[in-house]
Amino acid sequence: MTHLVTENCIKCKYTDCVNVCPVDCFYEGPNFLVINPDECIDCGVCIPECPVNAIVEDDSCNEKDFYYELNHRLSQKWPNIVKSKDPLPEAENYKNVTDKLKLLEE
Repeated sequence: MTHLVTENCIKCKYTDCVNVCPVDCFYEGPNFLVINPDECIDCGVCIPECPVNAIVEDDSCNEKDFYYELNHRLSQKWPNIVKSKDPLPEAENYKNVTDKLKLLEE
């Protein structure tokens, strides 16, 4: 199993999860983070760190195949992130917004 980042992260990009990841499997895009599912060791320490509940176990994800493919594909092209940064300036405004996939910047 692995963990996946879902659309809750889009336009927020809180990076609290990055600091606790023991294998540095997070990758950063313009307005979204992803987990490389091949690198994730399924430890789960990132889940409680996300203030927008964007990280899920793949077996509990309703759109598992979609998010697995999205996380895998984007982790191949985006740079690895190993230290937390400030969230996006608009994060508070987008924290509770749903249906954010259309806002994803690749």
